Amino acid sequence: MSHDDSTRRSDPDRGSSGFAVGMTMFAAIALMVVGLFQALEGLIALFNDTLYAVGEKWVFAFDLTTWGWIHLVVGLIVALAGYFVLTGAVWARTVGVIMAVLSALLNFVWLPYYPVYSVVVIALDVLVIWALIAHGREIAR
Repeated sequence: MSHDDSTRRSDPDRGSSGFAVGMTMFAAIALMVVGLFQALEGLIALFNDTLYAVGEKWVFAFDLTTWGWIHLVVGLIVALAGYFVLTGAVWARTVGVIMAVLSALLNFVWLPYYPVYSVVVIALDVLVIWALIAHGREIAR
């Protein structure tokens, strides 16, 4: 590696990496999509609480109407956080990480109702957390 390469990589005024910006864009869009799907899942639980079949009983057993409201509110906040991450605001990245953690936890306790969907959302939440923490500041440049 030449001296120019090391200087170019460490100089913050030179611009941001396309990969870092791409990962932050992925995180923002994933937050919006996951949030909207979670809100729709909440609406379904509110309007048709017999749709979801409950498997084994878990410690976190709430009424499906309660779960519907939880998923609706959290889903909308997650989607809004994703939208504001696109603006590059530090507070939006912070809220995005917090909401992705909350979304992952909620989907963990939602596993008995919709296991495959919950596992997919948890995986996406983990990717979003990583992208926002590792590459989130790059979108502001």
